[in-house]
Amino acid sequence: MASLYVGDLHADVTEAQLYERLSRIGVILSIRICRDMMSGRSLGYACVNFQQLADAEHALDTMNFDLIKGQPMRIMWWQRDPSLRKSGVGNVFIKNLDRSIDNNVLYDIFSFFGNILSGKVVCDENGSKGYGFVHFETQEAAERAIVEMNGKLLKDQKVFVGHFKSRKEREAELAVRAKEFTNVYVKNFGQDVDDNTLRDIFSTFGNTTSVRVMTDEHGSCRGFGFVGFARHEDAQKAVDQMNGKEFHGRTMYVSRAQKKVERQAELKRKFEQMKQDRLSRNQGVNLYVKNLDDGIDDESLRREFQPFGMITSAKVMTQGGRSKGFGFVCFSSPDEAGKAVAEMNGRIVATKPLYVALAQRKEERQAYLTRQYIQRMNNARPPPPPPNQVINPYQAPPSPAYFMAPVQQAQNRTAAFFPAAAAPMCPGPRWATAELPATMRNSSVSPPGRPSSQGPRGISVQRVVSVAPQPPSPPVGSPLSPVVSSPPYKYATGIRSPSNHLQETQAGGGGGHTPKPLTASTLAAALPMDQKQMLGECLFPLIQSTHPDLAGKITGMLLEIDNSELLHMLESPESLNSKVDEALAVLQAHQAKGVTRQGLLASFKREPVSE
Repeated sequence: MASLYVGDLHADVTEAQLYERLSRIGVILSIRICRDMMSGRSLGYACVNFQQLADAEHALDTMNFDLIKGQPMRIMWWQRDPSLRKSGVGNVFIKNLDRSIDNNVLYDIFSFFGNILSGKVVCDENGSKGYGFVHFETQEAAERAIVEMNGKLLKDQKVFVGHFKSRKEREAELAVRAKEFTNVYVKNFGQDVDDNTLRDIFSTFGNTTSVRVMTDEHGSCRGFGFVGFARHEDAQKAVDQMNGKEFHGRTMYVSRAQKKVERQAELKRKFEQMKQDRLSRNQGVNLYVKNLDDGIDDESLRREFQPFGMITSAKVMTQGGRSKGFGFVCFSSPDEAGKAVAEMNGRIVATKPLYVALAQRKEERQAYLTRQYIQRMNNARPPPPPPNQVINPYQAPPSPAYFMAPVQQAQNRTAAFFPAAAAPMCPGPRWATAELPATMRNSSVSPPGRPSSQGPRGISVQRVVSVAPQPPSPPVGSPLSPVVSSPPYKYATGIRSPSNHLQETQAGGGGGHTPKPLTASTLAAALPMDQKQMLGECLFPLIQSTHPDLAGKITGMLLEIDNSELLHMLESPESLNSKVDEALAVLQAHQAKGVTRQGLLASFKREPVSE
């Protein structure tokens, strides 16, 4: 298995960008960023399939936590069994970390105890939140890390290292501790109460271990405090008898003391429950009204909808005292609400036609709008291209993943494959399919359809295969004529094959196609990955007219030159002929030496290259 999980990705990272970064390691078969089915937004993780297991291991060792769009990506082996991912075996929780400890430092510290599958420090927009997780390959390694590191000092801070617990387990522990509480929270007892007064009030219920009235920076009472009891029974008795009791003309509130996170979670649950209850009560009776005139207020809105039934509430939403142009009207029954929608939708009130519909929750409205948007995009999508056209297999949609075509090898022949450094591979241009001499057909010059200018020249992984000399090939078109090795591109079903494309090119001889003039403005308006393609389409017919057998080779060599100089060559036949003669001389000089593609191009460009 050579599949990697790449997580913690920025929401804007695409398959092409991820391929550009990871293809430096080795040949990638496919990349797929997992996305939401409704909105199409990235879920923040991807699956990357390498061709070689060694390349996947190298990527895991060298590129983990590398930044992409300013966010470190987390790489681990792809685990297809969800039960193993969620079991928590070998997972360790670390807290009270120094803010300067990042993913790499945490990984280096705990890698001493065993092989780490994944590790991360949890961060927000302000940096580290002071805790993180390390997932070991075995439970024994996790146990050793807990024994050795729990309570140790890391950058002058005592860290806690323990077994990872799921949210349900933590909530269950909190519920158990809540039943045995001894700390009591007291508020609304006035400004004239101090620690001694509060102790006298609550000492009648049992032995108190601590009493504290909270004060501000000036020493003034903030109106609340805490009382700690020695026994849970005494604390429970104090809550039962003192909560709601009058003290100095105020009604005191007494309850179990809670942590901030626990209190926020409880309030959130109560708020959600109240919201659900309100929505269930108003289901089918609450109307949303928009496009209201600025002069319409609550009473005017109620009067307009009064003839259709009993209105329980009518509200125009405002901001700064000014109407926001929409509001809500709630009826007592669904029948009345339906009648109001049928009669009032589109009716002109004051100066504007109203839009009236049943009110929806925000989530429901967003899902509805997303479905509408996807449907419009599908309807507006252009029709599929005609059958006689090579299609880019990496153009999305319809392909959900970013696939790299496998290397195709002809029988009794070894083909050379040079993966692109960055951008998605394009279909082979027509000069790449020209018939070449047998002695050069399997040379290591890559097709000009993937020039090196598409990515940094120094980061592509090139695999060069030496080829033994081939016997002379029969004439083109004979039954024994060999087929040129298929380039590593995909052709859609029903599309003409490379051989058909080759026969058409040879039959036409290049003379039937007159390329349109290419200007600097036209070239600048095109994408960088398409500029070499456009230049090659213009250069190839010009070179083929004088050197039909070597036109593909010479075109590929010339495309290594800067675009500005190539434009000048298209305008100046003398400059073009000079460069063609120079490329031809380099080809003939190195034809019998079997040099690599880099060496051949370097000789042409007069650059030193170590073979």
